[in-house]
Amino acid sequence: MRKLIAIAFVAACLAGCGVVETLTSGFKHAQAVETDLEEATGIKPAVGFNWHNGRLVSVTVTFPQPYDAKPLRELADMTRAAVVKEFQQTPENVVLAFALGGAPSPTAQGTPTQ
Repeated sequence: MRKLIAIAFVAACLAGCGVVETLTSGFKHAQAVETDLEEATGIKPAVGFNWHNGRLVSVTVTFPQPYDAKPLRELADMTRAAVVKEFQQTPENVVLAFALGGAPSPTAQGTPTQ
């Protein structure tokens, strides 16, 4: 019985301080950024975020592969605009990343040294 009361108390405290709302709205914003960037690039990125005391500290956008259709600067600007639009707040940092996988691409291979 005490455990149930403690769980109810903690849940009420979390609901009161806005943690639950921040997390649920944050995930909705992250999914909206993913959708916007997928429509613009054809590649769906993964979006993560970090809130601290009600302010958006950082948003990380990770594409599953390098994106070569546009210059990196254009992709960065497009990503930043989507983040600001969907989160309705400018984060301190936007981190743009690409997963490279295990095997190097043919253009990344150099001539072997002997």
